[in-house]
Amino acid sequence: MIIAIDGPAGSGKSTVAKMIAADLGFTFMNTGSFYRAMALAVLRSLGGDESGAGAEKPDLENEAKWINFAETVPLEYKRDGMYLNGACVEPYLRSDAVESIVAALSAIVPIRHLINKKIRAAAAQLNIVCEGRDMTTVVFPSADYKFYLDASIDAQAERRFKQGVSNLSLEQIKETIIRRDAIDKAKAEGALKIASDAHYIDTTHLTIEQVCEIIISKINV
Repeated sequence: MIIAIDGPAGSGKSTVAKMIAADLGFTFMNTGSFYRAMALAVLRSLGGDESGAGAEKPDLENEAKWINFAETVPLEYKRDGMYLNGACVEPYLRSDAVESIVAALSAIVPIRHLINKKIRAAAAQLNIVCEGRDMTTVVFPSADYKFYLDASIDAQAERRFKQGVSNLSLEQIKETIIRRDAIDKAKAEGALKIASDAHYIDTTHLTIEQVCEIIISKINV
């Protein structure tokens, strides 16, 4: 069974997906980690440190270069998270450096195709709860259950700020989210949008537990 959850950053989809997976005994898959790990690999190739900080700014308009690069990057998703070159990179995937390029990198269509193949291969033969931005529309259009989580921009920014993974101010995080969502919604492929058959949930004024209760109530296991 595949339970797919889409939504913008700060909508609560990662936390909710983890809780739903734990409750059902399914495997949780944060598909955005594939793109973040690829962004991290790009930054490290340009002199960045473990988190990608200090890297030369990548010229992502040179798509052919980064498509060829992406084909050589060894990514592996395990139960404890994302691995790059055989090492777990979960602590670095939400760094400010990765955040600054992941949307633009993931907008390169051939890279999306390559990563979607990796995601589908990792999900094969498993009961999973996956979350991302085009899970319900592109990656798993035939998912057994589809949900779209949303929240006001202020709620999104405050939640990301409270995660404590960014050195940016609350207002800077808000501006970053606005820019990223604009890029994601305008992508030629894999744009952030609500699938016609997805359950829409506005999480702005809901607790994580309340969101989970709504989702569980709609699933027959």
